[in-house]
Amino acid sequence: MPRKPLLLIAPLLATALSGCVVRTAVDVVAAPVRVASKVVDWTTTSQDEADRARGREIRRREERLGELQRDLVRREDDCLEGDDRACRRAVATRREIEILLPTIPYERDD
Repeated sequence: MPRKPLLLIAPLLATALSGCVVRTAVDVVAAPVRVASKVVDWTTTSQDEADRARGREIRRREERLGELQRDLVRREDDCLEGDDRACRRAVATRREIEILLPTIPYERDD
C-alpha cells in the first residue's frame, strides 16, 4: 500500500524539481547580464544627475561671485579712504570677478 501514494507523488515531485532546476539554470545564465547592467548603471551618469550637478556648480559660482562683489565694494571703500593695500586687493578681486563672470550663465528677465 505505501507504494501507491509514492507512485502518485513521484510525478509531482519530478515536475516541481525540474522547475527548480530550470529556474536555477535561468538565474545562472542571467546573472552576468544583471551584473553587467548594474556596472553600466554605476559607471554612467544620467541626464538628470548631470543637470543637478551642473545646477550645483552654477550656484556655487554665483555664491562666490556674490562674495567677491561684496569684498570689492568694501575694498574700494577702504581704497578711497587711502588704504593702498585695499586698492591692490580690490584690483585682484576685480580680476577674479572678470574671470568668473563668463562661467555663469546669463538669465534674461522676461
